[in-house]
Amino acid sequence: MKSASPAARRKSPPAPATPAAGGKPTGHGQDGAAAPISAVLARIESLWHSLGPVGQRIAAFIVQNPQEVVHMSVSEVAERTGSSEGSIVGLCKNLGATGFQQIKIALAQELVRPVQFIHEDLEPGDPVETTVRKIFQSNVQTLHDTQAALDVKSMEQAVRLLRQASRVEIYGIGSAATIAEDAHYRMLRIGLKATVVVDSHVQAISASLTGPDVAVLTVSHSGSSHETVTATRLAKEAGASTICITNFGKSPIQAYCDVLLFTMARETSFRTEAMTSRLAQLSIIDALIACLALSDYETSVKTLRQTFDVLSLKRY
Repeated sequence: MKSASPAARRKSPPAPATPAAGGKPTGHGQDGAAAPISAVLARIESLWHSLGPVGQRIAAFIVQNPQEVVHMSVSEVAERTGSSEGSIVGLCKNLGATGFQQIKIALAQELVRPVQFIHEDLEPGDPVETTVRKIFQSNVQTLHDTQAALDVKSMEQAVRLLRQASRVEIYGIGSAATIAEDAHYRMLRIGLKATVVVDSHVQAISASLTGPDVAVLTVSHSGSSHETVTATRLAKEAGASTICITNFGKSPIQAYCDVLLFTMARETSFRTEAMTSRLAQLSIIDALIACLALSDYETSVKTLRQTFDVLSLKRY
């Protein structure tokens, strides 16, 4: 006999779910692209009796801890519920989503005020002066937190692996793509043989063709993007050394990384586009490039001078 839905015990029951044609909620539009979903808690209530024991355990955790879930990775939810990441993704698809990240975004939309999609610290009536101050304070706090969380020994190991490699590959998708491209540019300036790949299909092919003489640097705020997790896994399986810049906390990508460089940016919960996380990622790249340059000072200075002369041709 299946247990009663935990949503039934909520003080304010959510509005009914809006199923697609055929009675099953869907997270895809007519063209097959991911479409927004809503009423996550109501969907769980509607599907409760059709879920198995594991699905009900995961669903109950989401209903009872919505504020906490929007801050968690799929790995953390799996650990807390005694289930697998695959079971969580399966439940998300039953709810009509493409995966756990879409459930988090939809759940956050039910829990937060609209202004928080702009920035968590803002109020609708904030004047320009207050808005500017809050944004800068948030960014400064992120940098302080990231510096405190960054492990020096991990940075040293990353420098060693990148210096030992015959070439470096850098992966990033979405907002992380620009960070990956910046890291590529900076590595070229100090003489490292590096390539950047921001297309998911090319990432998979390129990663599978790496080997023990290659170091891979992946940038992923959530650590849960299918594309970058897959590319990093393929590189690891091919024997490459793998380094990842990702936000603090458990995530799927960590299982395939030799070195983790953590940021501390709180924005997974409400917004789909990283803001403060990019500042933290760029700061780690800055520190990494500086350490790499100092580890081979003469070569780095020589290459910087040479590339500066080349770039001077681009200026009037």
